[in-house]
Amino acid sequence: MKFLCICQSGLGSSFMVQMNIQSILKAMNVKEEITVDHSDVGSTTPDLADYFFIEKTLGETVANLPKDRVILLNSLIDKNEIQAAITKILDKENIAHS
Repeated sequence: MKFLCICQSGLGSSFMVQMNIQSILKAMNVKEEITVDHSDVGSTTPDLADYFFIEKTLGETVANLPKDRVILLNSLIDKNEIQAAITKILDKENIAHS
């Protein structure tokens, strides 16, 4: 499975979300292989990942992505919000976590 973090330029905030997701997956003891990467909004296509994390104000810029695979974040630094989204995905995909 692959998660892709998206921001306007594909550098700062998307990389920060990537690091937070990796930290959360580790803390949740997720054993399944989940890769996490980051990208800019302009070069993101539906085939790049299983789930896409993006700040909600950029939501309209990713209209080409499947809505059920886009996670719109209110805050890019709120680890609780990110963890809740990850938990929902893991449960949906039947991936073990603690």
